[in-house]
Amino acid sequence: MEPAGRVPRGAGDPVSARIPAVVAIDAGQTGMKVRVRTDASVGEALLPGVRTDQPVLPQIGLAARQIADEFDLDIRHLAAGVSGLTDGETTPAAVAALVRSAGAAHAVVAHDATTSYLGARGTAHGAVVAAGTGVVTLGVGPGGAARVDGWGYLMGDAGSGFWLGREALVAAMRDHDGRGTATALTDAVRGRWPDLEQAYIDLQADPARVSIVASFAAEVARAGADGDAVALDILRRAGDLLAESALTALRRVDAEPAVCAIGGVFRSEALREEFTRALVNGRPDARLVEPAGIGIDGVEALIDLPADHPLAPLTWSARA
Repeated sequence: MEPAGRVPRGAGDPVSARIPAVVAIDAGQTGMKVRVRTDASVGEALLPGVRTDQPVLPQIGLAARQIADEFDLDIRHLAAGVSGLTDGETTPAAVAALVRSAGAAHAVVAHDATTSYLGARGTAHGAVVAAGTGVVTLGVGPGGAARVDGWGYLMGDAGSGFWLGREALVAAMRDHDGRGTATALTDAVRGRWPDLEQAYIDLQADPARVSIVASFAAEVARAGADGDAVALDILRRAGDLLAESALTALRRVDAEPAVCAIGGVFRSEALREEFTRALVNGRPDARLVEPAGIGIDGVEALIDLPADHPLAPLTWSARA
């Protein structure tokens, strides 16, 4: 990432020589996508993801400060869509601390569900299902904004990559025991853990167990595409769960029946077909729409979000 017009360090006043910039950070658990916009250029970079077992806003502030120092930026606006954002980190004091730690003039933050919605639908009404390792659905309409699921792998995330991966592991162990139907997923699991009877011990002890489980979602999609009956059943059940979330979100806010489905799990043709079937079965006037943009676009949109928009109460800001 190299914004045009960079001023070398030591040239003139260290503050006034810096380049005015807008910094947007789409902060997920697998990576932080950063976009720096100046009057002269737009640059992007990918940084390590946030740790949700630690306070996340200080991690955002540190990343923004490092980028500003590296590229001599004067951050006029910092916008962040953050995975794992808690109520304790949306207090005025916490957001003000972000402004200070980032060295920014202004900061606005929101849960990544909000920025995913803005990236996919802009300010239009409807529902967005964002399904990757986890899943969250957001509905926006005359009734306000409603979040459905996104409650983490222990309490929710139905139909997510983690959910798919866990179902694959369960199916493999049922096959191994003789309790379930034979499936190609067993060989996929054995490819990681040759001794299946020790797999659960290794997995439980691994600090990366959530991402490891979610990685098997790709194996489910592959096996389903090859016609494996167990994998197809898992994909179809995931499609039904995701459609249920979308329909619930539409109903709660009386939204226009436009639904956008984003995230890696929707690459599976079988899952997407079942999602569409269940969606239309539950609401015949529902229609799938293509995303207008991506998550980082939604992060930038936070800066100019109208104060009367249904999503505005789901954002938090502070100024230096």
